[in-house]
Amino acid sequence: MNKKTIRDVDWANKRALVRVDFNVPQDDSGAITDDTRIRAALPTIRYLLEHGASVVLMSHLGRPKGKVNPKYSLRPVAERLFELLPEASEVRKTEAITGPAAEAAAAALHPGQVLLLENTRFDPREEPNDPAMAQELAKLGDVFVNDAFGAAHRANASTEGVAHHLPAVAGFLLEKELSVLYGALENPNRPFVAILGGAKVSDKIGVISSLMQKADYVLIGGGMANTFAKAHGYEIGDSLVENDKLDVAKDLMGQSNGRLVFPTDAVIADAFSVDANTQTVEIDGVSAGWRILDVGPKTVELFKEYVGKANTIIWNGPMGVFEMEPFAAGTRAIAGAMAEASARGATTIIGGGDSVAAVEQAGVAEQMSHISTGGGASLELLEGKVLPGVAALNDK
Repeated sequence: MNKKTIRDVDWANKRALVRVDFNVPQDDSGAITDDTRIRAALPTIRYLLEHGASVVLMSHLGRPKGKVNPKYSLRPVAERLFELLPEASEVRKTEAITGPAAEAAAAALHPGQVLLLENTRFDPREEPNDPAMAQELAKLGDVFVNDAFGAAHRANASTEGVAHHLPAVAGFLLEKELSVLYGALENPNRPFVAILGGAKVSDKIGVISSLMQKADYVLIGGGMANTFAKAHGYEIGDSLVENDKLDVAKDLMGQSNGRLVFPTDAVIADAFSVDANTQTVEIDGVSAGWRILDVGPKTVELFKEYVGKANTIIWNGPMGVFEMEPFAAGTRAIAGAMAEASARGATTIIGGGDSVAAVEQAGVAEQMSHISTGGGASLELLEGKVLPGVAALNDK
């Protein structure tokens, strides 16, 4: 990575304005149910505090659509951060995002203290990357640090705009994500296998095209495989399919030179329900009234064969409707195969999104080489797109 990082700055008595990704899941009472993203930012925050800085943190949470909504307040995050960060002499929370109140709160900080601004998406100017908001945010720090990989693909005022008004560097989390993902794409230890699942081909056309040029094999599962099956001429019953993407699927298959690998059998059901009747059939044997909801056991063995020989594996997207137990076997099997690959020394990368939930559900998350904190950002990176939040940082 040719971008400057927090190691390239003398932090003594400086105020770091840090974009983090504290977009954490919460229950109905507002309690945080998974603090992984908060923990992921701690190494950067600790480094800044240890090197004499005060820290102003900004993040979004949920989709409040530019309006103040108590449901999406970062107050529970501030409380959890205070528990996780005993090194900070104080963790303060302000209701402001920009303006005089935010500036006064930031100016009052001493080295070793942390201030968390309110949800940046409470300001309607955040998502359109309003230049005035970016300038106002820049008044809150001396150096901008982007450590929010999960938001690096969005050109918002707090991720991209502010970087044009301050020295701008990467935090440790952003640096690690870019290093791992670019390393896998540009210089993989081969064989390099990518596994793509999820519901829609349309979400991943660019990713498939890009990975076909870089990976030795791309294994296709999940609902998106149905569109390829139909494009191949198979009957797929009532399965989810994108009829407007059949030509795209045919084109991709035509360009693949054998690099695309598809399911050979499937677990089908007569309803989208945990109580549905199920059966396992060949991929060309789906009757009307039935739908594909998971890859079948032959496909599992086929995919495990490819994973078993690979030295670099990236996985993004489940193999079936893994939230329902009758259709979780395919996804769970891939998670297990990834764990076995890790154990023999392969590099295993989970590209964010539902795949993270899958390896956690399977109890093998700790065994992965890297679990990305940003599903959307990692997909765009895999597609070969430039991430605006990264491009705006200072070059070395």
